[in-house]
Amino acid sequence: MDETKIKKLILPILAAVICLGIVVFLAASPETEEEQPGVITVSAAASLTEAFTDIAEEFEAEHPDADVELNFAGSGTLRMQIEGGAPIDVFASASQSHMNILSEAGLIEESSRKDFTSNTLVMIVPKSSIESGTSPASLEDLTADSVEKIAIGNPETAPVGKYTELALEDAGLWDELGGKIIFAENVKQVLTYVETGEVETGFVYRTDAESGQKDLYEITYTVPVNASISYPIAVLDGSENKEIAQEFVDFVTGPEGQEILEGHGFGIKKI
Repeated sequence: MDETKIKKLILPILAAVICLGIVVFLAASPETEEEQPGVITVSAAASLTEAFTDIAEEFEAEHPDADVELNFAGSGTLRMQIEGGAPIDVFASASQSHMNILSEAGLIEESSRKDFTSNTLVMIVPKSSIESGTSPASLEDLTADSVEKIAIGNPETAPVGKYTELALEDAGLWDELGGKIIFAENVKQVLTYVETGEVETGFVYRTDAESGQKDLYEITYTVPVNASISYPIAVLDGSENKEIAQEFVDFVTGPEGQEILEGHGFGIKKI
């Protein structure tokens, strides 16, 4: 067989092999950007941990193309992460002040901002204190010698701590109790201090008190706070996936999200 005939036989085979290779390559290649799921990062106050975990799960079930990554910490810490350029899509704060700071810096989508829930501040004490008859049942009881350590969130970064500070200032006790106060990073750490008996009392949100190890402590006082404990949520201006981020905000503020929040003991906002 001459060389020309051989080439005529081989060329179609080579072409078929190349085409097959291209098909295999495309099948094995990662999805294009348009086909990839929409990943959003949601930074939420530590007190929202249980509720937002459930909300994210339900949201993903209804939005198969979405992937929600959750980041929990004190609202002030989250706000500073955002100011530092962290790639966050949605921010849910336990206080208006941290959201206001981001708003003033032009870091949120103003039209997306909504107040979506509320909470209550309570004082909790370890069961051991109750059994010994030394548990504080009012703010004034905190001045007793039997109360040596009081856990509160750091007012600079944890709204629960700021609300506690305001309540103690209104009661004229903030300065007097200063030497007893231990600052925690967030409300969950306050809860842990009380659960482990490291302090005689701590101040947390009612929702956190209801979600912790309730056999280790009791709520002894609902603390009056001269401020509304309301939670705002917003899409970040720097979000690269604003469409899905807004859908998540709409889900949180809609009937399904509100039902989940209510199930975790949060107050419901009439939006």
